Amino acid sequence: MTLLEMIQSRPMPFAALMGVTFTQAEKDRVVATMVVREDLCTLGHAIHGGAVMAFADSVGAAATIINLPPDAKGTTTIESKTNFTGAAKAGTTVTATATAIHLGRRTHVWQTRIETGEGKLVAVVTQTQLIL
Repeated sequence: MTLLEMIQSRPMPFAALMGVTFTQAEKDRVVATMVVREDLCTLGHAIHGGAVMAFADSVGAAATIINLPPDAKGTTTIESKTNFTGAAKAGTTVTATATAIHLGRRTHVWQTRIETGEGKLVAVVTQTQLIL
């Protein structure tokens, strides 16, 4: 089973609800896409900050899951920081690319860039995952 198949075989309920589709997976990099639906937007028809953060959190969590040691029980986010840099309008597709900063024995740190299809940066999220 490939790493992408591993992620796809264990869908995260909230990520599925948001419409997250995982497209690439390597040990140090995971990529996913999501269509910006109206129900994920602010009144201004732009993606809500909470949706951006949840998208990035889901991708970082999936990246940690494929790196868990055999004796681990799972993972949980213990810290997350988001820098919002732009908007993505309803109807567009955004891409999240999570790249490993630190893959330790007890914690992983991921930086996730959220971009529009045109390459416009929407946010940069740095999160720390605890290995349980």
